[in-house]
Order: sequence, then structure tokens, then C-alpha cells
Amino acid sequence: MRFVDTNIFIRFLTKDDPVKAKACFKLFREAEKGGLELQTTESIIAEIVYILESKRLYNLSRSEIAKCLFPVIRIRKLRIPYKITMISALEIYSRENIDFEDAVLVSHALRTGSKEIYSYDKGIDKIMTIKRLEP
Repeated sequence: MRFVDTNIFIRFLTKDDPVKAKACFKLFREAEKGGLELQTTESIIAEIVYILESKRLYNLSRSEIAKCLFPVIRIRKLRIPYKITMISALEIYSRENIDFEDAVLVSHALRTGSKEIYSYDKGIDKIMTIKRLEP
């Protein structure tokens, strides 16, 4: 198993360097076919979202980010801890006006059956299935 860093995903998704984008496409295609097992982390997925939404860099909308990132996250031989939770977080992020890291937190809470999150971030109040608490 080999780990994949943020810049590999960014080159693949944005195609801003055609040579590197082609190499990254081949890498992910091999993983999709099952010939290579890859792994990344939750923090890498979060960093991809931040880079793609950055107004100074790519300035993509939430729906554009979700549209391009869903197929990558779902690559069969790409391992991500709590992959289903990350997919849920991306769905929440694309639907609601909350930061991606808050969407990840909400998704983890829902995964574990928790309905309460301690936070001063009032954006979490938008999630009707979660009760935000303050200490």
C-alpha cells in the first residue's frame, strides 16, 4: 500500500499541469482497476477541499468540489479512514453553508450515534439532527 499526498489529487482534479495530470490519472486508474492499493488521510481530503475552494487558487463552489471529489473518494482501492464518513461530510458540506471540518465533525457524530456537539460555531445549528451545546 502506498500513501497519496494532496498535490497528486490536485494535479489530477485541476489538470493545471497536463503532464502531471496524465500521470496522476494513470495512478488512479490503476487503483480503480484493483492493480494498486492506495491510501490517504482525512486531513489530506480536508486540504484538497481548502485548496479547491480558495479564492486565491481555484475558487470552486461547494457543488463543483463535491462533483469532482466524489468519484475520486469512491475509487475502489483508495483507502481512507472512515471513508463513508468522509463521503457523508462532503455531502453535508455541499448542501449546507458550513466549513468542511465542521461537516466532518458532524458526520463523525452521526456515525457514532451522537446527537450533540460542543461548539461555539453557530453554523452547526444548521444541521437539524445535531444539537450544538456550549460549555
